[in-house]
Amino acid sequence: MKRTYENAIRLLESRKRPARPKTPASRAPMDQEAPTNNQASVKGIPSLLGMSEWLGALGHTDTEIARLNLIHVSGTKGKGSTCAFTRGFLSAHGRRTGFPRRVGLYTGPHLISTRERIQVDGGPITRESFAQYFFEVWDCLMAPNLELDTGGSTVIAGMKPRYLQFMALLAFHTFIRERVDAAIIEVNHGGEFDSTNVIQSPVVTGISSLGLDHVAQLGSTLESIAWHKSGIFKFGAPAFAVIQEPGPADVMSRRAFDRGTTVTFISANASLPRDAGVLDVSVQRLNCSLALELAKAFVSAKSPGSVLSDEDVQTGIRDFSLLGRFQVISNGGLQWFVDGAHNTLSLEEAAKWFVKATIPGQNNRCCRAVVFSHHSQGRDGLELVQCLAQVLRSHKFSPERVIFTTYKHTDPAGIDPAAPEEMDSELKGLLAAYASAWKEVDPHTVVTIEPSIETAINTVRRLGNYDGGMQTLITGSLHLVGEALAVLDPSLRECKCK
Repeated sequence: MKRTYENAIRLLESRKRPARPKTPASRAPMDQEAPTNNQASVKGIPSLLGMSEWLGALGHTDTEIARLNLIHVSGTKGKGSTCAFTRGFLSAHGRRTGFPRRVGLYTGPHLISTRERIQVDGGPITRESFAQYFFEVWDCLMAPNLELDTGGSTVIAGMKPRYLQFMALLAFHTFIRERVDAAIIEVNHGGEFDSTNVIQSPVVTGISSLGLDHVAQLGSTLESIAWHKSGIFKFGAPAFAVIQEPGPADVMSRRAFDRGTTVTFISANASLPRDAGVLDVSVQRLNCSLALELAKAFVSAKSPGSVLSDEDVQTGIRDFSLLGRFQVISNGGLQWFVDGAHNTLSLEEAAKWFVKATIPGQNNRCCRAVVFSHHSQGRDGLELVQCLAQVLRSHKFSPERVIFTTYKHTDPAGIDPAAPEEMDSELKGLLAAYASAWKEVDPHTVVTIEPSIETAINTVRRLGNYDGGMQTLITGSLHLVGEALAVLDPSLRECKCK
């Protein structure tokens, strides 16, 4: 097989499992179990299992991983933005002082290109680098005769990394090969049993806002979720978290004590600039505040005598970029407000952001629309629709048009899979249920169903051209947001193919 980027993506996709497990995992191989009083649990085989052995097979020791100078971030929402802000602060500091010279970022999920997940120097690694490092990892770990130092574990013997495990391994390998001076690692899911928690000696750790998400894997209470998220705390590494409710905060504090560290809870930093558009959203101001503490702690630990300057902070905020997160795209009389909000917490923030940005009086003649899609085994899409409709209604905001659509896209350009869906009877029934749920909350809105992302966007364009403009919120599944961005800006899909 040729060592091409295309083949790397195909092989990587083959490591995806069809669905998340619904049966409790056997935690016998793990050193520590979740406390029963918090109802913490994990479903399936913990993603952490095998990670240390696979890194060892690649020749990467704990010491070598620690030399990456890692910042580890977990949370339910906002962890991607927190990581991006942190990267911006450290990059600005590095340009001014010479350290860190190179900053790596592991994040997810991706919206358009898989390469978005592994970034160095402010952008995704090249196709050539991705392919090179991918096959270095693949050839080693997928070899049929690979012998792992498992310490006698029969569970680990014969295991091969799944998709997210492989991505984390590839990120560590890439950052080592690229000789980064700092690496910011976003947890995939949870924390305690996540594949990224192979990190033993982070410089600093952080936890963004919590919410009831991935409850099948992490438990149905905020305390249980807090237990999992705070599993990234490590001995001697300062920990920071945004302000939490008393129950989860107590869990985090006890976990920090047990791990030989302390956790500091922070609120929105009043000194952050008021004229930065990216901080207009309150939750982004909170994420930025957390990132600021992480960056300050990093500089203090790794560059004694140096400080994060006001200039570093301003530059980091100015350079902030995170595809599909509170993103505004303007094209003539059409304005698109794009945010990948796939849980109720994020949807509430997206709805409030849209309302604030399009309040009557700013553009009275402009119509407003919502494009939504979400159909996943792991989340209740109907609950998300009801949440979005109710939040808008609570702000006395009634869009003229709401469009429910699929993940299907008619443009096959690009290599990375885009999770197309056929408009079968089951999907039609789901979208019809979404439409009915919306009409129950807001009977005055015109609600329609479109078979693809392109037809949904083209419908908005047609209505906007007729009505003299349109402001549209595109939200829900990250599949929808990624493909919508590629339709609105075809150069993004072209970049994926470079």
